[in-house]
Amino acid sequence: MRWIKSKLLSVIAVLVLIYLFIPIAVVATLSFNKPEGKYNTSWNQFSLDAWTNICGVPGVCDSFMISVRIGIISTIFATILGTMIAFALVRYRFRGRATTNLLIFLPMTTPEVVMGASLLALFLNLRFPLGETTIIIAHIMFTISFVVVTVKARLQGMDPRLEEAARDLYASPRATFRYVTFPLVAPGIAGAALLGFSLSFDDFIISFFNAGTVVTFPIYIWGAAQRGIPVQVNALATLVFVVALLIVLTSQFVSYRKRKALEAGMSSDPAIAGANVKGLEAAMPRS
Repeated sequence: MRWIKSKLLSVIAVLVLIYLFIPIAVVATLSFNKPEGKYNTSWNQFSLDAWTNICGVPGVCDSFMISVRIGIISTIFATILGTMIAFALVRYRFRGRATTNLLIFLPMTTPEVVMGASLLALFLNLRFPLGETTIIIAHIMFTISFVVVTVKARLQGMDPRLEEAARDLYASPRATFRYVTFPLVAPGIAGAALLGFSLSFDDFIISFFNAGTVVTFPIYIWGAAQRGIPVQVNALATLVFVVALLIVLTSQFVSYRKRKALEAGMSSDPAIAGANVKGLEAAMPRS
């Protein structure tokens, strides 16, 4: 019983991960399938046709690139605006701060069908033509909240004494932000950007309401499901998952190497810590 209690949490975690990755494994497996008919739902024959001719079906790569372009643009704007909002909410006190904190969560809790229909009514009343621009505006509006929450959590977990130490060493506010604040908050900003891109790329409901004649990748999959999703869709979905996995693993590996190098440097020679402090003092501008 003692062994079971000690391993129970690990076993449950492994089972949950297996449960989460089973659909992804099915999609990846079917990307190497050659179905008999137009429905790629059961295994028939191993084939690399979908990977060697990934744009063989008309509209697949076009809709995929449209979703990538919309995701990148909306992520850039949402990350910049959301980061500034997070800094304002954490570092400054102003009238309406509590109300702003509450309103930030509303787009996250509002059903997407309500937000999509509301944005469609807004664009129609303004006589704004539907297309990529309206999709980008809509995606920026609902991804900002996720960026703010992610960056805000990172800022609240930072030790303010690090910035105070930089100011004690006569660092200007710009130098403090560049050399201390931004490197510490950068992982949170990167995580918020990845989350925003995945939400934008994956969105269907809001995009469907405000797309007009533009066909994004989720909208293409929804339309193709009625007549049979081509195998190339499975290949592209697997490719996106592999790229996202490589980005996460690379960031974790870089962080691990930096942490190990820092620990090894400080443990090998105690004088390194003093040298680093002196180097920081020399780099900081004097008033």
